[in-house]
Parts: sequence; structure tokens; C-alpha cells
Amino acid sequence: MGKSLQAVVEEKTSRLLEGVAYWGAFYRANPQRFAVEYLNIHLKCFQKILIYMMMCSTNFMYIASRGSGKTWLTSLYCVIRCILYPGTKICIASSVKEQAVECIQKIEEDFLKLHGWGSANLQNEISYISTSVNNSICEFKNGSWIKVVVSKDSARHNRANIIVVDEFRMVDLNIINTVLRKFLTAERQPGYLKNPKYAHLRERNCEMYLSSAWFKSHWSFRKLQSYFINMLNPTKRYFMCGLPYQLAIKEGLLSREQVEDEMSEEDFDEISWGMEMDALFYGESNSSFFKYDAINARRKIKKAFYPLEIYKSHNLRPPDIMPNERRILSVDVALMSSKRNKNDNTAIFINNAVASDNGNYISNFVYGETNDGKTTNELGLIIMREFYQYNCTDLVLDTNGVGMGIYDFLIMPQYDPDYGVTYEPLNCCNNEVMADRCKYKNAKKVIWSIKANADFNSRCATAFRTGFQNGTINLLINEFESEEYIHSIRGFSKMSKHEQALIKMPYAQTTMLINETINLNISVQGNNIKVDEKSGMLKDRYSSCSYSHYIAQEIGRQSQPAKYDTENIISKFIIRRGTSLGQII
Repeated sequence: MGKSLQAVVEEKTSRLLEGVAYWGAFYRANPQRFAVEYLNIHLKCFQKILIYMMMCSTNFMYIASRGSGKTWLTSLYCVIRCILYPGTKICIASSVKEQAVECIQKIEEDFLKLHGWGSANLQNEISYISTSVNNSICEFKNGSWIKVVVSKDSARHNRANIIVVDEFRMVDLNIINTVLRKFLTAERQPGYLKNPKYAHLRERNCEMYLSSAWFKSHWSFRKLQSYFINMLNPTKRYFMCGLPYQLAIKEGLLSREQVEDEMSEEDFDEISWGMEMDALFYGESNSSFFKYDAINARRKIKKAFYPLEIYKSHNLRPPDIMPNERRILSVDVALMSSKRNKNDNTAIFINNAVASDNGNYISNFVYGETNDGKTTNELGLIIMREFYQYNCTDLVLDTNGVGMGIYDFLIMPQYDPDYGVTYEPLNCCNNEVMADRCKYKNAKKVIWSIKANADFNSRCATAFRTGFQNGTINLLINEFESEEYIHSIRGFSKMSKHEQALIKMPYAQTTMLINETINLNISVQGNNIKVDEKSGMLKDRYSSCSYSHYIAQEIGRQSQPAKYDTENIISKFIIRRGTSLGQII
């Protein structure tokens, strides 16, 4: 007797559901195969391993080198997870919202367009996608979605089964703990959980942290250490790894020639390279004089001064000077090319020193640049141009050695062909012998001549460290935090790549200043602190800024009302010899 139509339909439905269950379980256990067989996306060996570990870990951390495709791989994982686990809610956060939006952009621009029939399968899964900064989301027909959220208190209302924190080291730890992690209040609720016999199949919510490396003193390194310890515990599902740039070169994701070119450049920064490309956290020793945490806490200034080329090409002028401000241009001089002298670079910084209520000055370093291999006249003209064009009031100059040639250039009138003006000569204000070298009586006495010796350098180092500790020094925010502000600058998106790089330069120079400072060798010689750079490293930025800060303090001291000289006052009293106790008795 033949089966009824209903029986045939039920049998086919049962077989279909069994097949779906079988292949669903298979692909959940083998997400790397799902990428190839369903999405037509072929992966490198290390990408297959990472996708697999992303899927089976509850806590995942990936420290990646630049150029290794971290964002691309994260986007792919989110897509696979949303398809294989219906109703999955994923929130992606980063310190800058535009950066998190890139994950959704990868889905739209790469996966939906570039993989033939695989992209057709994905299009059939997605119901809506938007890459707008204010509404960046990818929704799936099975109820899953991927959404970009801000890393701020205002995001508290969100809920998710998975949080992905991109460049997590740039996100405030308090925001991660009190806002982002609180998204994970409810687990995914598939229909089978309604049956009590499947209660043991409840799914854990997941956390994913991705970043390049940073400083060991930062909280992100301690989090990495805790992930490593938990990864060794077989009862937990933690995973962490760091992959350097050599792997990206081997897999064809990064050009070896490009890497070699970057490493050969004169301004190559080994510390930044080690963190961003080697995936190695960098840390000062426990005995370091300058501590990263204290310095990094003073990165508070959003608005930088930009290279004069930017102001000139856009017919703009640097900001006017304020009534309570001393604008200090500081220069640590080096004339030899750093190709031959790895520790030689002329560092120029601008300090907007602002007087506080007590008369002391707060140093605000708003601009920095380095010049390499310039002649005396070339460098002298750059200094004079920047002093006048940036409306500076003081010039701090290292006049030992080659700096004397620069000083002699500055004490004479100089014509600037780029601006078509003649700059008036400048003179020394703190050294009569140096001032006598200038033959122009009306020359402005604005140059602070630095004749550094062991005692002066020791006082500068101590004052510089104290400035970070007591909050009398402020620096530009880091490059990642600056992205949001920089992109808000009118016309920035229409600038050339060269101009955009110039806009970003002061923020990068600040990071290199910090790297130099915490990397200094400190020794005690007698009553003085001796500061030296390590082999192959620089300290020009440190010297320029520490001199500038010291002079700002000196200006504050000179502006203070005269204090009573206690010793002189006491000397005016008539003091008689007292009578001994024995005489009284």
C-alpha cells in the first residue's frame, strides 16, 4: 500500500531537517569549510585556524600586525556566526566609530561583491545593510544582526550575544567593564531550549578583543596576561595569540619590498614598529625614571598646530597668541644626517605655555617636527620662519656645538624667499656674552641660550618628570583618538594624501616623543641624574621639550613677585648672647 501525500511530505521534511541539522552541526564545527564551500571565500592557513578558534572560544584575543587583515577576518567571522546561529546579536565597538564601521563595509564591499556564487548565497542571507556612520548595521533574514555601537556611556541600552572590541587598547577600560561587557546579559534563545532535556545546550555569550600591541604598563597588557593564563586552563575556553608581520609577508598579504623600504627610512621608529608590526608589547623597566602611565595620562590636547605648508596652501594663519600665553619654539640641533648618525635629528616643538592663577605656566605641546641633514643656513631659516609665522614669543635653542652656527644665523636679518619677507634679527635674553655677539641693538631679546651641563640636564629631567606627575604638561592625543577630530576638520576629506599626512604628523611626533622619553637610560652621577639614549635610539625630541618646559617654568619664576630674603631680614636684627642657665641659678 503506497504512502499518503501527507506522509511523503512529512518524510521529506524530516529528511530535510535532518540534513540541515547534520550540515549545520558540521559547519559550526568547521567554520573555515563553511567560508569556502558556502561563501566561496578561500582562506590562508592561519586564517582558518583563527576562524576556528573564534567560533569555539568564549573569550578571544588577537594581537595582530598591521597588514594582516584583522578587520577583514573579523567581519568574515561575524557573517559566519550570524548565518550558522540564527538570532545572533553582535555589537562591534572601537574607540573611533568610523573604525568599527569598517567591519560592515568589508561585508558590503568585499563579501557581497567579490566572490561569485558565494556572494549570491550571502545576498540571500542578508535582508538589510547600511554603512552609515550613524546607523551602521547588517541584518540577516534569520533574525541575526551585526551592529556598530559607540564606546561611550550612551551605549548602555544595547544588548548582544557577542561583543567585538576593535583596537581595544584605545577604549577606556571602565567603558569596557561597565558598558560593553554589560551588553551580554541574555544568551541566544534558540527554540530547542524550550524543551527541558536540552537545557545543557545553553550557549555562552562571547567576548572578542582585537588590537595591535601597545605598552606593557597599559591595562591591555594585563588583560592579555590574564587571557594567556586562562587559555592554559583546560576548563575554560579562552584563546589569545599574536602574529607578527613576517606571517603577513609569507602569506602574500604584505609586500616585503614595502616593509624593507619603511625600515630603511631615516625616521624609522623601532619602538612603534615593534608594537605595530612585531605584535610585541613594549615596556620600560621597573627602574625607569619616566613612566609611560604618567606621561600618557597627559595626552589631552585635541587641536594641534599644523605644518606651515598647510596654512599657506589653504590661505590660513596659525592661531593668534592669547594675552596670558608665551608661545615657545624649542630646538635641539643636529646637522648630520641620521643615515650616518642614528642619534642625530633636529627636533622642533611648539609649547603654548599658559599662565595659571598662581603665576606658574602650564606647558601645552601643540606641534612637533624633525629635520634631518639640513645645512646651518637651511635649518636657521626654518627656525626663523617658524618663530615668526607661528607668532612665537620665545625661542629655546641648544647653543652648544653646532647650535652656535644656528645662533649666529638668527642674530642677523634673513630673507625668506618662500614668504617674500625679511625677518628681523633675534637676540639672546639670558646670557650677556651671547647677547654681545648680536650687532643689532634693536634685535628682539627672545632667545634662551641653553649651554647644557650635567647640573642643568639633571634639573631639566627632574622638572620634566614632575611636570607629568603634577599636571603642568599637556600633550596631543594619540593618533587613533585624533582620527575623529581630524576628520571633522572642514575640507579634510578633499585634501591630498600628502596634506592629510601633514595634518596627522604632530600627533605621531608626540607618540615618538613619549617613546624616546620612556626609553632613556637614567643613571646617577654624584648629585645629578644623567640621561642618555640607548644604542640606536634618539633623545632629540625629549631634549627639545624638556628644555622648553624648564624655560616655561623659569618664565613663571621670573614673573612672580619678589619674595622676602629671610637671611637678609634676620641679619638686620640685633641678637645678644643669652645668659646661661647656670648664671640664672
